[in-house]
Amino acid sequence: MRKANVTTSTPTIQVIERMFALMDVLASREEAISLKEIATKTGLHPSTAHRILNDLTTGRFVDRPEAGSYRLGMRLLELGNLVKGRLNVRDAALVPMRELHKQIQQPVNLSMRQGDEIVYIERAYSERSGMQVVRAIGGRAPLHLTSVGKLFLASDDTVRVRAYATRTGLSGHTRNSITQLAVLERELSKVRQSGVARDNEELELGVRCIAAGIYDDQGKLLAGLSISAPADRLDEEWLPKLEATTAEISKTLGFNSARRA
Repeated sequence: MRKANVTTSTPTIQVIERMFALMDVLASREEAISLKEIATKTGLHPSTAHRILNDLTTGRFVDRPEAGSYRLGMRLLELGNLVKGRLNVRDAALVPMRELHKQIQQPVNLSMRQGDEIVYIERAYSERSGMQVVRAIGGRAPLHLTSVGKLFLASDDTVRVRAYATRTGLSGHTRNSITQLAVLERELSKVRQSGVARDNEELELGVRCIAAGIYDDQGKLLAGLSISAPADRLDEEWLPKLEATTAEISKTLGFNSARRA
């Protein structure tokens, strides 16, 4: 009987598999690593490791700062910058946020910061959500009144937050709006601790939101993804799904959560 085909992530060409193993070892250390240590960590014979590393050196994927030691080469940086330049947060987010919307059946909004406001750059929405207020793409809102805006304020230091409060006057839109600096600072402290921000009917009465951040390869907050729902229907069980979605988008943009930790 023939065995069913099994899909695996292991390279089908042995030398490529070995090349990946060598580069993973080099990536694990900032300084150059000796051939002996590389061979030990990969389980390859030193002569085999030496031959593959020499070929990678020729292509500038690996550098040899001195005889018998190796480190990752500048060619990887050049290629990485090309990939980074082609990445777009909206393109990376579109499919995952639509999938999140299918799971929760509530509007999902992608927002970025522009000055003292957030701007909505994409949304996933359907009539079945029952939402009366849906943010239009291109719409804007004050940072301190929105869940995503609070993510960005929480990424600022105290001096910047206070400067924002001075510039804007922390004007409110509803009776729930945060209009006092001390209250905002306490709220931002919670956001920093949890990595999640909330809008408790602060922008629109009857609408609550939760948001998590999207980060780039340098760990910089690029955008936020928020779920909007009628105030009495926002479900905290959506939070793990939201965080998984933002983690997926961040990974696409080169974010390494382990390195940041």
